[in-house]
Amino acid sequence: MMNVELLISIGVQNSIGNINQLGGNSFALFLKNQKRWTQKPYEQKNIDGFHENCKEHGFDTKKHVLPHSSYLINLGNPDEEKRMKAFGAFEDDLKRCEQLGIGLYNIHPGSALGTDRDKAIERIAEGINKAHEQTSFVKVVLENMAGQGQVIGSYLEDLQKIIELTTDKSRIGVCIDTCHAFASGYDLRTEETFNEFWDKFDKIVGYKYLAGIHLNDSKAPLNSYRDLHQQIGLGFLGLETFRLMMNKEELQDLPMVLETPATDEPKKGEPASRGEEIKLLEWLIGKAADDPEVVKKSEELQAKGAKERKEHQEKFDKKQSKGAKAQKVNKKLNFKPKRPEESDENE
Repeated sequence: MMNVELLISIGVQNSIGNINQLGGNSFALFLKNQKRWTQKPYEQKNIDGFHENCKEHGFDTKKHVLPHSSYLINLGNPDEEKRMKAFGAFEDDLKRCEQLGIGLYNIHPGSALGTDRDKAIERIAEGINKAHEQTSFVKVVLENMAGQGQVIGSYLEDLQKIIELTTDKSRIGVCIDTCHAFASGYDLRTEETFNEFWDKFDKIVGYKYLAGIHLNDSKAPLNSYRDLHQQIGLGFLGLETFRLMMNKEELQDLPMVLETPATDEPKKGEPASRGEEIKLLEWLIGKAADDPEVVKKSEELQAKGAKERKEHQEKFDKKQSKGAKAQKVNKKLNFKPKRPEESDENE
């Protein structure tokens, strides 16, 4: 299943027509403006139109639609007032899903914001349990994250702990973002390391909880802890990662979301449209790593993204060098710095 994440600004019911034009057979959307806490309720025409359009175009809303939460929501916030504000937006989103008959809801787990990580994980699970009590069927899908430190979800163990603390296991799942996984240290670039990651995922989380995929290449190198999405094949992951993704049996019939920096009508020299990326991904199905056409395409895409990769590699190397020098100085001074907190927009 391939799709594009869409921000719906002219009526949630119009998302179906947009994805059909791009050639997708599953899709994601924002249920409301992702940068605002509240928004007026749907009108009945929005709800009816969404149901009618999904039925007309053959979308199973329980399986093939994966909405994304607001970026403001942080269920792990230690400040109770702010956490309750986030919970209100979270609960509202889940109720909107159920109005539309949507069975899955993708969310960034949140941030500890300087507090104990395990306590933050407990707060996140508590919020999910409470929201489950207020809704009937929608499944909360936790997304893995790129950051380290205070960001929850950078490690598979974080996701497993939240699942463990969730009362209704039938209504909790996981979405793996390829860029996030790579940035946080999980190498997916070769068949060997790719399989190692998924073996680890199955052991720690379990395939039964896998509910969605975000397909994104990475502008930043491995272990960069930077959430910088890149067009398929142009980044540090490369085309081979996505050939492996498209041919992995356990990922079949899951909603797959493209969040790449692409335009719908690119000009010469600009990134291809997401419609073209969908075609590229579908083309990889059944292809072998040594297929001459795949090798050629991979080389073409890597050449296209070489300049940007070089720029980000140099930034990464410079940052690493500064970190090493600081560590050396601190060692001489017998000073142990605190682990820096990740910047986080969540309140």
